[in-house]
Amino acid sequence: MAGMLRVPRSRGALSGFLLILLGLWGGLIAFVGPYFHFAYTPDTAWYYSAGRLWLEILPGAATLLGGLILLGTRTRPVAMFGAWLAAVSGAWFVVGQTLTPLWNSSGTMAVGSPIGSSTLIRVLEEISFFAGLGVVIVFIAAMSIGRLSVIGVRDARLAEREVVAADSTVPASTGPAEERTEVLSRRAPASSVTSDDGTAGQ
Repeated sequence: MAGMLRVPRSRGALSGFLLILLGLWGGLIAFVGPYFHFAYTPDTAWYYSAGRLWLEILPGAATLLGGLILLGTRTRPVAMFGAWLAAVSGAWFVVGQTLTPLWNSSGTMAVGSPIGSSTLIRVLEEISFFAGLGVVIVFIAAMSIGRLSVIGVRDARLAEREVVAADSTVPASTGPAEERTEVLSRRAPASSVTSDDGTAGQ
């Protein structure tokens, strides 16, 4: 039963790598976007505010952490935790701007408005900073959760190998090769000696 909690590390490798990239994007784009005139007001690189902390930095960091967990763990419950952490973070990217005004009437947690020179650019900024980014994160995390919820043939074989290895009680020092060596040494002929009369004896 315990073996079923193990999963191949490759199971979450691709999803974990993608979530790491998306987490980096979500947490850093607000700071580096102004270099490319792709940002929210104020159009200043590395500008810090409470809104960017709660709506971009923290969910981006949580997504990054979830991706690292998926990428590095071989334990099913831990991998599930990483996937759920990323999924919740992606959902926050989507709904964070809508929910924060409910308890933040002063507007100190706002992130500004898109600075794009056209409607298309402003739509792309909104999608890639928040809604679209969050949807993609939730989608990838949900796929990981689905895969981790199913015990496949490969998982069962891995569990069987671990059980066989754990139940093996034959020490390595008593293997067949060493037994054959011991038998041959017992059957080796004694060295010949020479008697006083010059004749060779056994």
